[in-house]
Amino acid sequence: MASPPDTSKTTKLERYNSYIRRVNSTKLMAASSKLLFRATLLVALVLIFFFTLNYPPLSDNPHHVHTHQSFLSSAFYGSGASWEKQVRHSSTPRRPNGFSVLVTGAGGFVGTHCSLALKKRGDGVLGLDNFNDYYDPSLKRARQAMLSKHQIFIVEGDLNDAPLLSKLFDMVPFTHILHLAAQAGVRYAMQNPQSYVRSNIAGFVNLLEIAKAADPQPAIVWASSSSVYGLNKENPFSELHRTDQPASLYAATKKAGEEIAHTYNHIYGLSLTGLRFFTVYGPWGRPDMAYFFFTKDILQGKAINIYQTQDDKEVARDFTYIDDVVKGCLGALDTAEKSTGSGGKKRGPAQLRIYNLGNTSPVPVGRLVGILEGLLNVKAKKHVIKMPRNGDVPYTHANVSLAYRDFGYKPSTDLATGLRRFVKWYVSYYGIQTRVKKETMKRSDQLEESD
Repeated sequence: MASPPDTSKTTKLERYNSYIRRVNSTKLMAASSKLLFRATLLVALVLIFFFTLNYPPLSDNPHHVHTHQSFLSSAFYGSGASWEKQVRHSSTPRRPNGFSVLVTGAGGFVGTHCSLALKKRGDGVLGLDNFNDYYDPSLKRARQAMLSKHQIFIVEGDLNDAPLLSKLFDMVPFTHILHLAAQAGVRYAMQNPQSYVRSNIAGFVNLLEIAKAADPQPAIVWASSSSVYGLNKENPFSELHRTDQPASLYAATKKAGEEIAHTYNHIYGLSLTGLRFFTVYGPWGRPDMAYFFFTKDILQGKAINIYQTQDDKEVARDFTYIDDVVKGCLGALDTAEKSTGSGGKKRGPAQLRIYNLGNTSPVPVGRLVGILEGLLNVKAKKHVIKMPRNGDVPYTHANVSLAYRDFGYKPSTDLATGLRRFVKWYVSYYGIQTRVKKETMKRSDQLEESD
């Protein structure tokens, strides 16, 4: 009788294989757990990085300016076909030999009006704006919506975003730049000085760096400010007067811009024209300007502060209506000569200019308040106080003879007329027509018809 087969070796082998499988399974689970942990950690770090960039920590300063710029907005921004189509369509001129103009700060006060005027005459216009919250962003968005109705596209981005600017210049052969983007306001510079350096100096330099490398280089018209005259005592202010005594950081950054423009003109052949604006006002204006918040406070029954100088003199400004400033900006663009550089190399001397754009008729702030009282049919509650040392100057008065000589700049809107148009827009935009004299609106309508 045959003996049964010896299965002990087979049993041992099966036990060993089972053990090996358990060990391998345990190692696999451990490796998977480590991989999952590392992947989770990586995702968490990416999310933290994303939210840190897009939602910066709140500042102790309630007026801190946020630009809401995504880390995806540079090299990856606007890579879609629809976005590129909007960029090209908006920047393409519709008239023979029309300009293709990049308007920075297109969502701002002056930028909106200039963009509309350029588009109306057949030029191509592409806007750029970061829509920061220095003042109510909803007003900027309303301007953007108005521009969109006229087929003007605003790229949402920052001057310091070099990849984005490079992408725009690769897509569009801009003939001109109208550089109006800036951190504005004299008083706010005492609260957030870094925002002025970042926008008015670093942003301007970044734009010039992109422009100098373009082929062909565009001609550039940019916004300086009457604030550069600072502590100048000569009147009216002339482009030949000293501008080396700024009274505010804002003024200092604008003066720095003028010196930087001289440098890029000298080294790289960029055609540059600076425009010194004098207290621009009008419909769709800036809420941080006195005429704007005076109107708001008077209608709400709040007291307003009217400044006097330390020697009891009235503060006066050369208030300049927006339509006059727009004509000056377009005149500067039309007479701007071509840049002489190519690919960052200067080929010959290039045009360098600076002009005052004012109204030539200074008006005391008290007189401005009186005009608003008449238009609003409300008596203002006034507090007359001494002007604080916040960088403001007591008096501005523009000599515009140079701009008149070179491109026919001639302001034609007096303060009463300009404020009437502003009040008409203000009460309509904020829906408070019932609180203003009907006669005011009727006179404004008649005025518009006669223009």
